[in-house]
This record gives sequence, structure tokens and C-alpha cells, in this order.
Amino acid sequence: SGSGLPHAALAAQIARQAKVLGDDAGNFAVVFAAIGITFEESDFFVQEFRRTGAIDRTVLFTNLANDPAVERIATPRMALTAAEYLAFEKDMHVLVILTDITNYAEALREVSAAKKEVPGRRGYPGYLYTNLATIYERAGRQMGKKGSITLIPILTMPEDDKTHPIPDLTGYITEGQIILSRELFRKGINPPVDVLPSLSRLKDKGIGVGRTREDHAGTMNQLFAAYATGKENKELMSILGEAALSPTDLLYAKFADEFEKRYVAQGSEENRSIEETLDLGWELLSILPKSELKRIKPEFIEKYLPKKEG
Repeated sequence: SGSGLPHAALAAQIARQAKVLGDDAGNFAVVFAAIGITFEESDFFVQEFRRTGAIDRTVLFTNLANDPAVERIATPRMALTAAEYLAFEKDMHVLVILTDITNYAEALREVSAAKKEVPGRRGYPGYLYTNLATIYERAGRQMGKKGSITLIPILTMPEDDKTHPIPDLTGYITEGQIILSRELFRKGINPPVDVLPSLSRLKDKGIGVGRTREDHAGTMNQLFAAYATGKENKELMSILGEAALSPTDLLYAKFADEFEKRYVAQGSEENRSIEETLDLGWELLSILPKSELKRIKPEFIEKYLPKKEG
């Protein structure tokens, strides 16, 4: 995320709406760690959890901006130790939210400088990668244990710079990232998730028959490709004018607008299920000619694509 973007609201929404499917539904906890954030931001999470009743299953660790830097380094580890206890001793499924990892790395740099260690890129210690890995790699499962830990670390990129050491190294270690876009935020789209650079390296193992729905993979690939094409066409339109685009190109541009307005913009109170999301995806794909849906199996197109009137 970047400073001023609604990452806190999105994290609170995920914590509020997250649930475990099947028999383990009640066996769910949230561990929240505030790392060097302001009192207002920390209080926002507490009030949000209280308002929705999620506080009953939440463990909070709070290190505010005016607390010592040494405490800041310990906070995420204490939170993950609590999560490991709940997951692997009490067989619970635990969602851990850490905000803000940038403050953690700054504290690490401060302590490293005080110890007169040799600085690495941008003054951060050379072991920043290893140190971040000791936090991120604690997510997952243990063999023979029923519980699991899902970790959502939030980091605000200094100057919105994706190549800054903190987001750069985080991208190497984590299994995916959700990137927020200032441009979408300015358009009033909430949450302003930038779909194209966001990714998940594990999605193929968690979607499809028996997990979500048979058409999930194909629909996702088609939506992604159509949105990318639509954005390109919109850029062309702003340079060359609408007349330079073919009718199909114009449909792609329309698709990109509708995709942002209806698919990405979910609002902070709507709790959309995966089936509703897939159905909405099909509805948007019906904007395009059927011949353009090249990434979905024909039998799924027949089964799920809304039939046009007349």
C-alpha cells in the first residue's frame, strides 16, 4: 500500500469477514499486531472488531509510534508465537494481521545503526531479507496438526516505490501480494486493489472443483486478460481518440471501466461470496463477443455465460 490509502480498512474488513468453511467454522481466531502505528489507526481496528463482535476471537498486540523501537522488533514475533500456540496446540485456524512492516524495518535499521553494523541498501542492515523471512515463513501448517496460520502483513511503500528494499524483499518471500492503487483510490473505487500487479503463487492449488467452482481458473484468467487489454485500449483512446479503435476494442475499454466499478469496487460492508464473484465475472464477460473468450472451456461458456435477450 501507500501512505493515505485505505489499507487499514481493507485489513479490518478481511478480519471481520474471514471465516473457516466446513466443520471447523467455530475454530477460528484473529491475531492482530500493531507495529509502530498511530493511536488513531490502532483504535480504528479495536473499534472495528468491537462493532462486529470479532473482538471475542481476537488477540491484540499493540506497539504505538511513541513506543520504543526495541519493542517494535519483538511485537510481530510475540504475535506469531501466540498464533502458533492457538494453531498447533489448540488446533485453531488463525489469521494474523501485522501492520505496518515498514515501521518494523525502520526500527531494525535504527537498532542496527546503534550497534554500528555495516549498512546495506538504503541504510537497512544486510540481513533484512533473512530477518523478514523469519517472520513471513512462520505462516502455514505443521504435519500432523490440524491448525493453520494465514499471515497478512501490511506494508506502506515509501514514496509508492515498489523497488524499495522493504516491498522488494517482501515480494520474494511471500506467496503473493495485493497492491493498492492510488489512481483507483482517486476514482473513488473501494477497495482500490490494483489487479494487474497483484498476484497469488498458490491460487492454482486452492481453486477449482471441490474447493471453489469448476470454472474458477478459466474465468479468472479471462477476466485478467480482458482487463489488461481494456486498460491498454483506454490508454490508446486517450492518445489517438475513440475513432482510432475498432468496435471490439471499444467493448474492451467498456469492460475495463465496468470491471473496476462493479467487480473491484466491493465497498467495505459488502460480504461477497466466491460464487457471487464468479457470477458477476460472467456477467461482465458477456459485454465481450463470445469469440473473444479464448481462455475458458466451451462447456463452461455454455453453462455459465448469461444468455443475451433476443
